[in-house]
Order: sequence, then structure tokens, then C-alpha cells
Amino acid sequence: MLEIQELSKSYGKHLAVDQVSFFVPDGQVGVLLGPNGAGKSTIIKSIAGLVRYRGRIGIQGMSSRTLDAKRLLGYVPEIPAMFDYLTVREHVEYIRRAYASPVTAEEIEEMFVRFELADKQEKTGNELSKGMMQKVSICCALAIRPKVLLLDEPMVGLDPRAIKELKEVVLEQKEKGVTVLISTHMLEMVEELWDVMFVMEKSHIIGSYRKADVGEKDLDDLFFEMTGGEHS
Repeated sequence: MLEIQELSKSYGKHLAVDQVSFFVPDGQVGVLLGPNGAGKSTIIKSIAGLVRYRGRIGIQGMSSRTLDAKRLLGYVPEIPAMFDYLTVREHVEYIRRAYASPVTAEEIEEMFVRFELADKQEKTGNELSKGMMQKVSICCALAIRPKVLLLDEPMVGLDPRAIKELKEVVLEQKEKGVTVLISTHMLEMVEELWDVMFVMEKSHIIGSYRKADVGEKDLDDLFFEMTGGEHS
């Protein structure tokens, strides 16, 4: 589970996130939905421990600042970063060993096949396209068997097949009881995935919906209803 309490983050005089609180239980997919600049990525980076913040973040009941909590957290950044001279396989192996993960070599091979990386295992980080780096980031996050999985604009840069595979991965992780949090401004990418949606605007969560409460109501309609915009 993932619990955010009164999270705030400023960059100089700019308040990027202002007193944000929300909760995503085990086995559910939460979506931070809003335009660019709303504060979504800052929340994800705060949870991942990449920026300093005020407030409290809990992962499986532990402070996200603790090493035990960090071991449970998988993270796919919006802009992937690779080591220039490590191969695809070495990136995943590095993460697997750093986290003392029980994931097997066979499971890693299956991930490579799934994301069309099997024939690119010996390519180094500086040889990869943005889409390929994104796929490696996904494999690295899955290689630790996370209890909480953070995905920051994960569909950007992926080809249609990889998007399909990633959506299936999200649903599989949900079935395993993993908490998933996706940051996106692309409504159509999460329509069949979400359980709880947090709509963001100008550093605040302006409202939320639970899928169980709204049934089959269109996600576009919910978003524009919340933001007061018009659905074109």
C-alpha cells in the first residue's frame, strides 16, 4: 500500500506540490491524472526518494525514507537514464543483485522476450533509443518484485506492442497484490487499468474517483466534469 500525507514540495519560490494527501491500497492501480506541470512527476519523485519534501510517505506501513521500504519500491521514470557502458543485461543484473532479488535468470529472459529486448541484451546504454531505454527501465523495476510500482508517464516513447505489454504487466501486478501508481496526462492509456483516480491541477489534487463507485462511466467525462473543461 502507498500512503501520502500532506506532501509539499517547492523549487525555489515555485510551489510544485501543495499539501497533497491520498492512499492506494494493495492490489489497486492509482492514477495521478492532470496536465503537464500539475505536480504529478514531483509526487512520483518524492515517493522514489529523488527530491526532498515536506510531509509523510508510507510504503507498506513503513516510512519511504527507510531502506526496508526502498527495497519494496519499483520505479520507472519519465525520462529513463542508462549507464553508458553497461549492457541491457548488465543493467537488469545490477538491479537484481543490488536488491538481492529472488527473480531468476529465466524470469529475466522472459521479460526480455516480452519487451523485444532478447536480441539487444549486449547493446550498451549509449546505443539505445528512448523507447528501448524505457523498456529496460520497466524490466529493472520488475526485476526486484516490487510491492509498490511507480510509473511516471510510462507510455510515452513506447511502440504499440510495448504499450499493450505494459498494460498487461500492470494488470498482472495488480492480481499479485502490488500497489501501482501511474502518473499520466493521457486519459486513453489508463482507461482499462485504474481503480482510483486523483485529478491534479496547479499543485493540488482537486478531486478523486473510485472506479467501484462510478461503474462504466467514461473517464473523459469524469475528468472534464472535475476540471470544468469541455470534452471536444
